Amino acid sequence: MASGIKDKVAILGMGCSRFGERWDANAEDLMVEAYAEALADAGIGTEDIEAAWMATALDEQHVGKSAVPVATALRLPYIPATRVENYCASGTESFRGAVYAVAAGACDIALAIGVEKLKDTGYGGLPQRARGTVNDLYWPNVSAPGSFAQLASAYTSKHRMDRGDLKRAMAHVSVKSHDNGARNPKAHLQRKIDMDTVLDAAIVAEPLGLFDCCGVSDGAACAIVTTPEIARSLGKRDLITVKALQLSVSNGRELQFNDWDGSFFHTTRMAARRAYEEAGVTDPRRQISMIEVHDCFSVTELVTMEDLFISEEGKAPADIMDGFYDAGGEVPCQLDGGLKCFGHPIGATGLRMLYEMYLQLQERAGERQMEREPVLGLTHNLGGFPSQNVSSVTIVGREGA
Repeated sequence: MASGIKDKVAILGMGCSRFGERWDANAEDLMVEAYAEALADAGIGTEDIEAAWMATALDEQHVGKSAVPVATALRLPYIPATRVENYCASGTESFRGAVYAVAAGACDIALAIGVEKLKDTGYGGLPQRARGTVNDLYWPNVSAPGSFAQLASAYTSKHRMDRGDLKRAMAHVSVKSHDNGARNPKAHLQRKIDMDTVLDAAIVAEPLGLFDCCGVSDGAACAIVTTPEIARSLGKRDLITVKALQLSVSNGRELQFNDWDGSFFHTTRMAARRAYEEAGVTDPRRQISMIEVHDCFSVTELVTMEDLFISEEGKAPADIMDGFYDAGGEVPCQLDGGLKCFGHPIGATGLRMLYEMYLQLQERAGERQMEREPVLGLTHNLGGFPSQNVSSVTIVGREGA
């Protein structure tokens, strides 16, 4: 019977490019930037890597449909390299490939890297195939802000919540993340904002205003993983190991049956339950030290607090307003600024989240370092729309925790 991957894989090194409007770099340059940091952090050479997984979601925008660009850019030594994509969970999907390969004994040292180069397209949001033409009606009447605005409406209806109270809770989400991101030199946006700025901003899709929506950006992030035994043989101490990595994909229930009310994500709840079981977490509200969640929209972060079973159903707004998820709160969320401040270069996002957890667990996050000593960090990705999506939950922590 499968026993899971808890403590079977250690993170040997990680790296992350600066995110933003990177007119100075192409996708290959961004991968090299992240990889160089990860390689130096790991203390190994390129010749030591035995397999690689590259994540990018919108291949037609920059690197093409194969993994050849990563092998070429990094001069990998003719090893297996695979390009993966799974909506906005693509970065975590690359990490899953590398982690599973090491846990299975297929290789000793593996690379996961994610990249996206979106600002060059000139499009304000995530590029859509054939946007503006009549030849290819691919999600022709759907927008991300519109879909997640419906999530907000369903949540307020289910919990009989005043919309003004929801807007204030969402505004606190954005203010908190921008406060954290202002201390991060790799973030795209590094400016604090206040509640009035958020609440008075232009509406994008009611009730979502401008500051409730994350932007897009260019960026890359990278992880090198191995077994704990090999990590120790290379002189590594105080290892950060993978406790769980779970993925859940919509099966049609949300769209084809009537038992889903549109106020939560089945996939996140399923992935979270499985991840907690794999990691041995029985009380996430008290055992999880910090989280990075997929805050594509402020309401998504709010709902995710409940889908991860950290806030009770209907209680996330109160927890948010009480500062439970602030940098000095019980379970800090988005200590690096999140998607709100980094933007969302799709293939890089999941690995960027893990990069922050890795730095925090090693107490290397500088002025962003959380006040208490962290033990377990959780990352969450959500791809697609509320009605059809994929969710991933990854838990990392100190070895033996």
